[in-house]
This record gives sequence, C-alpha cells and structure tokens, in this order.
Amino acid sequence: MPLVRIDLRRGKSAAYKKAICDGIYRAMTESFAVPKDDRFMIVNEHDADNFVHAESYLDIAYSDDLVIIQITANDTRALDQKKALFARIAALLAESPGVRKEDVFINIVEVKKENWSFGNGIAQYA
Repeated sequence: MPLVRIDLRRGKSAAYKKAICDGIYRAMTESFAVPKDDRFMIVNEHDADNFVHAESYLDIAYSDDLVIIQITANDTRALDQKKALFARIAALLAESPGVRKEDVFINIVEVKKENWSFGNGIAQYA
C-alpha cells in the first residue's frame, strides 16, 4: 500500500497533475508489485517561495518544473524493484505530461506492514 505525496510548483493544469498521478500509479503496478485499485495520492502545489530546491545536485540540473515524489511503502521490496520503479516513473512522466527526467525526484520511505490502517480503525496488514 504505497501512499504517494507529490509536490510541485503551483500553476500546472489539472490534466498535467492527473498525468503525473497516472504515470506514477502505472509504474508502481508494473514494477513495484502494487495491486490494482491500491491508489492513494496527494498532490501539493507550492508558490515559488515555498518550493525551495538546489539549482543542481550530483551533476543534475533542476528546473522550475521539478516534481518531488515521496512514496511511503511496506519494507518488502528488493533494491532491483526500487531501481526499476525509479526508472519507470521517470520514463512515464517524460512521455506524459512531459517532465524532464532530471526533474523527477523520488524518495521511498519504508515502513513495517503493521503500520497501516485503511479504515475502520483496523490494522489490516497486522
């Protein structure tokens, strides 16, 4: 059950934000073993003064179109799955809505399975 938080600069269209969500979800189902309908995403838009990032880091130059993606997921995936997910998200977002691969910043936060409640006050994975 990944929970995806997407942060970007304010001003993008609804279609642009939907394409980002669709691309991330598709990548997760294709390369991260996420089941169908396991889709929980939050898009946060920020004014320029509240979205601060380096101009470049590790020889990667960022633009104002930087998209920061944080995925909270169970700590059950192997390194190869994580690398495949990173590559697939970057490729799909480059296709639609046209985000440069350099501007796709991804972080995975791993948690134990029992740390989720999908509703009703029940720890469904515990």
